[in-house]
Amino acid sequence: MTSLPEIQQIEKRIQGLGSSVRSEVLAYSELDSLRFPIYKVTFGSEDPKAPVLGFTGGVHGLERIGAQVCVALMNSLAELALWDETIKRTLQDIRVFFIPTVNPIGIYKKTRSNPRGVDLMRNAPVEGEAPARWVGGQRFSNRLPWYRGEVGAPMEVEAQALIAAVEKEIAQSSLAVTIDVHSGFGFQDRIWFPYAKTVKPFPDLPLAYSLKDLLDRTYPHHFYRFEPQAQSYTTHGDLWDYLYDNHLQARGEKTYLPLCLEMGSWLWVKKNPWQIFRAEGPFNPIKGHRQRRTLRRHNTLMEFLIRAVASPQAWANLSELQKEDFDKKARELWYATN
Repeated sequence: MTSLPEIQQIEKRIQGLGSSVRSEVLAYSELDSLRFPIYKVTFGSEDPKAPVLGFTGGVHGLERIGAQVCVALMNSLAELALWDETIKRTLQDIRVFFIPTVNPIGIYKKTRSNPRGVDLMRNAPVEGEAPARWVGGQRFSNRLPWYRGEVGAPMEVEAQALIAAVEKEIAQSSLAVTIDVHSGFGFQDRIWFPYAKTVKPFPDLPLAYSLKDLLDRTYPHHFYRFEPQAQSYTTHGDLWDYLYDNHLQARGEKTYLPLCLEMGSWLWVKKNPWQIFRAEGPFNPIKGHRQRRTLRRHNTLMEFLIRAVASPQAWANLSELQKEDFDKKARELWYATN
């Protein structure tokens, strides 16, 4: 039976942990004789109001390293949950979930899009403000990159599965953070926050600045560039813009911050220029030692986010004065020219 190493690793981990982990198949991605499950694996509290942290990857099949990083982080947390008493106590109060292979056939076929030729990160019914031509999403043909899908058509199976799973997790949660793992842009690893659709500041700007400030103070020598995604480029159809806006309308006192980890793949190409001639070359660390380094590179970020979600008083429970102060600082840092 045809499968993916990443899916095999997920299934092995599910079998090994038994009742200490909750797993489900969100949907199946299908193309001709291929049929791959989209797994969600969850650790921790079953209280729907508990703070929640989510990791997703493999939305773009060519960016396979994103799925592999998600699986590696899931495996690390699974091991910690077996013996680390601090993690065990933390997981009594929060929930952590993983959806590592959102677009499994794209990973298998080494395509950016899903089996129907749709770029899942351009597929939501969100219209961007003057996004870059083509790169921001197009409806001309699924034979060309960045295809959004037909006007008025339902979102793709993979996109619907991701959105339904995340909406279920964040609907009642007092504090929710998700991080979607990608590669393919820049020489530096970036942590992006919304919006992708507009260069205007998004409503929870003080919250994003507060988390950045906490990261900077906790790990002053970290290597991430924390910034709004739209400062790099804007797009139509971003799934996380869609999720955030829907949650914003109905959230009440609940807080949700979607993040994107954009790994700087240009550095891998710079160090090994010949890989540019392989389909996956611009997006993945081809050399074995670089792949291994990447797979262990983001453990500190995961541990930081677990602590941050478990400790909202440190950054998320902002007073009105703090919101005003952080909003001013964020605009000076990120939007001084706007």
